[in-house]
Amino acid sequence: MRKFIKFILLSIVIFSLTACSGGNVAENVSSKKPKVEISVKDFGVMEAELEPDIAPITVENFLKLVNDGFYNGLTFHRVVKGFMIQGGDPTGNGDGGTGETIKGEFESNGVPNSIKHERGVLSMARWADEPDSASSQFFILQQDAIRHNEDGTPKTDENGKPENFLDGEYAAFGRIVKGIEVVDKICDEVTDVDVVGGLDKVDQPVIEYIKEIK
Repeated sequence: MRKFIKFILLSIVIFSLTACSGGNVAENVSSKKPKVEISVKDFGVMEAELEPDIAPITVENFLKLVNDGFYNGLTFHRVVKGFMIQGGDPTGNGDGGTGETIKGEFESNGVPNSIKHERGVLSMARWADEPDSASSQFFILQQDAIRHNEDGTPKTDENGKPENFLDGEYAAFGRIVKGIEVVDKICDEVTDVDVVGGLDKVDQPVIEYIKEIK
């Protein structure tokens, strides 16, 4: 059975962002940046702004699920303090999706994507070896996705810039513009996790709803 994301777990402590997902999506998204509200039971409410001009397929897929009420009552099944929270899996174990998948909008898959995987950014989870396998699972970064040396200092590229291990490999599609402290609270308080941040169902923070703000 495929085990959800182990790429960063491999490279860092090394976690890997993958997730099973499903297939089709429409094309036309307004150039106006849509916003959504994400309510997490007992933790608070966040507001996210999406980027249809940069990741149109991803944003359209996400908004369709939002407006269908797909995420309401699902959970964040993976919490990695200092890294991210991941949710949107109807099975709650990291293996689920909608039954359809979408094109992965990131550089290594032939699609330009200028959104950096920084604190507060939303991005799609997928199977590590399948670039077009994203479906419904997404993650929100608590901190920039930077590689570190054994002494804790950031690794840098040939230009002296910190290496971001998710840029170009995962489809970032928006960012939290209000309520990022909700992510911090989840990461601080949800601690009974396995080596890749997985949680027992009973401990998973519940997504009360995600709704589009018109």
